[in-house]
Amino acid sequence: MKKQKHLIKMVCLILLVVSLGGCWDKKEIERNAYVVAIGLDKGKEASLKITYLISNPEYGSIQQGGSTNEPPVEIISFETDDLVSPLYKANAVIAKEISYNLMKNIIVSEKLAMEKEFIRWMYDTTKEKDIRRDTYLIFTKEDASKFILENQPKLETRANKYFEFIIRRGIATANIPDSTLHRYLRITEADADLFLGIYATTEHEDTDQSNKGDEIFAGQLDTTGKTNKTQFLGSTVFKEGMMIGKLTAEDTRISLLLSVAEKSPPMLISFPDPNKKEYRIAAKITQLKSPKVDLKMNNGISKVDVFLPIHMDILTDHAMENYAKDTQKREELKKYIENRFEKKMMKFVTRTQEEFKADPFGWSLIARKKFASLPEYKRFGWMQAYPQMDVNISVNITFGDFGRQSRLPKLEKVRD
Repeated sequence: MKKQKHLIKMVCLILLVVSLGGCWDKKEIERNAYVVAIGLDKGKEASLKITYLISNPEYGSIQQGGSTNEPPVEIISFETDDLVSPLYKANAVIAKEISYNLMKNIIVSEKLAMEKEFIRWMYDTTKEKDIRRDTYLIFTKEDASKFILENQPKLETRANKYFEFIIRRGIATANIPDSTLHRYLRITEADADLFLGIYATTEHEDTDQSNKGDEIFAGQLDTTGKTNKTQFLGSTVFKEGMMIGKLTAEDTRISLLLSVAEKSPPMLISFPDPNKKEYRIAAKITQLKSPKVDLKMNNGISKVDVFLPIHMDILTDHAMENYAKDTQKREELKKYIENRFEKKMMKFVTRTQEEFKADPFGWSLIARKKFASLPEYKRFGWMQAYPQMDVNISVNITFGDFGRQSRLPKLEKVRD
């Protein structure tokens, strides 16, 4: 009898395991509409205009010998009261079940980002379980709906891959900041620093780029040929969850170099040759260590001393000065670059103190260590104290390579 009961239990257990191994909740790929980007614009009164960029999962993955006439993406815009309910509203037009599984980009217009109520919309993303915290935040000069429509990549027709590639390369080259939903919410809730978002546009702006270098925004880089007109360059500045300004590509790079919250990637830059101003020197800079920030407080007056070590490889020498071989000229070049960096950085720091009234460098993390408790730090009020702080920046340049062929011939001998 006992053996019979034991056998019955074993059979029931086996049947249970088999039933759990089924595919009862399986969903076929073609049954879903995968949103890869959400566009947010200011709607009428208190409403929001939302745009879905929906990718076709079958496009670009057809087996050899197959074909399809379906487009790579589908775009739909409509007004809504929140970011959660549109999932079902859109099914009035979209035949498939809408999914956020591939959604990693939220595109917001400048106009909406500058609204005081913008942060209320952003906290809707914390309610929707399928919106991930590593989603990128992109802020556009034009309406987000127009940006999505006008963005036409030439080589990468899969929308999700296009955004993934261009944002990763932009962060790796320091053209744009690492702007994610998690960073936005964390910095906003800490209420001490500025948040930098990705700046992009499809609208071109005619500007005089002579001697401007990297002091340009997205839309100001002159390009010709047959390519996508969308540009990702520079950053947007947020204070307490609301957009208050923009930074050029150069200022974005300065903020990364001075940041203690994240390590700056290697950068390619150019600057005028100190001996012959008509020529420019191209260089690669690498931040070997995070900047050393020393905060001193005395009778309510704070002083910040920043020491920034930079490794630099000189890539061009159009003036034919042979910096690699001439010790005196190399020392003069070192002092010139250090002085130039310090002036530009101090100019940017002064701007953050006077215009933004806060810093994007994460220096508040250093300030916290100066206080015995968090309540004591909050009473100090870092954001309120920062504009009055005395900031000094010291840059130390260490030269590396001077190009593959460091020694150059004298131009007079070549043209004799």
